Amino acid sequence: MPDPATRDQIVQAADRLFYQRGYEHTSFADIADVVKISRGNFYYHFKTKDEILDAVIDARVKGTRAMLDRWQIAGDNPKDRIRSFIDILIANRADIKRYGCPVGTLSTELAKLGHPAQADANELFTLFRAWLRKQFALLGRERDADALAMHLLARSQGVATLASAFRDEAFIRQEVAAMHDWLDASVAGAGGKAKDATAQRTPRRRS
Repeated sequence: MPDPATRDQIVQAADRLFYQRGYEHTSFADIADVVKISRGNFYYHFKTKDEILDAVIDARVKGTRAMLDRWQIAGDNPKDRIRSFIDILIANRADIKRYGCPVGTLSTELAKLGHPAQADANELFTLFRAWLRKQFALLGRERDADALAMHLLARSQGVATLASAFRDEAFIRQEVAAMHDWLDASVAGAGGKAKDATAQRTPRRRS
């Protein structure tokens, strides 16, 4: 019976190598060397590299859902939760400077290869999009919540791409601060609209 611990080690090693080297340029031997298992033991768990890719994507989806759940619990309000998303650029800045965003790089590579797993990889973006949309809606931006979510996703991907191209940590910090300012302005706009709407609904007291 396959050892779940060994299988998990293979998936973790493959996840890291796919991120650092790319899916196409990572071989069975590369993964086996990291895990330090024989080729026969390796094939006992996975017969093809596509099977490993499916397992990696599944692990990333589960990990992303768990992370979003943690942000949901830890954040006192939607604005704080959105800040958690923005700040992953800072938390992961060392890897981002070297390899870019793990979600974006895998999706882009699979798209170039015309790989059938591309749609599954894109689910990670869909999870972030839906979660951010919910937070913006809770902030009173129901009408443009999806547009705001997509804007923030696009901006974070652009920052990751350019930070990797130029290996520039100062750029990451500068753009993260700018995204926080943008979020504050977006919330202020929503607050103003909510305040105006409340004022229109509340009748004035007669003196």
